[in-house]
Amino acid sequence: MTPEPHVASVTKASAATTPRFGAMTDVGLPDGVTAAIVVRPIRAIRAHAGLSHNLISLGERVGVSWVPLSWWASPTVSLEYGHYSEGNANPLARAATNDQTFSSAVLDRVGYDYANAHVGLELGRKWFTFYIHAGVSRITSTVHNISSETMSESSGTSSVTFSKDPSIKLWAPSARIGFVIYLAK
Repeated sequence: MTPEPHVASVTKASAATTPRFGAMTDVGLPDGVTAAIVVRPIRAIRAHAGLSHNLISLGERVGVSWVPLSWWASPTVSLEYGHYSEGNANPLARAATNDQTFSSAVLDRVGYDYANAHVGLELGRKWFTFYIHAGVSRITSTVHNISSETMSESSGTSSVTFSKDPSIKLWAPSARIGFVIYLAK
């Protein structure tokens, strides 16, 4: 039995009207706030690249999402990689603690790389999508100036020294919320 021509033409028409290019923005941890360009090479795959800020420094993130269903609500799977350049986190710590005299040498140079693996839910279909994603992130960083913070004058005779700045690698829960607006076919 041959397929009906009407079904084939509807599928082709649907693929031809799927918007391919857009913009997205989201907020989350460890991602910070991100604004990105979106490209959808096929309906079920969405790739993005953009700039981020985490209240300390500027960063970038790239990623890909798989949206298996073309329904109004769909589960998703996303993978991303991001990087934040080193920046001074002391102003953020002062704002969070409301102590304008606070200063830590460890916070003078804070930056990190992260990789996310998320599952999520997306709502919307064609030109606008709202999403919430959660999962796990692997975060890697180097702690600078830790020797200056490990010992105080009243510590006694014990001492701790580091021959080089230690690296930190950790797995942590992560999540984000955001939206995509498709702008062109």
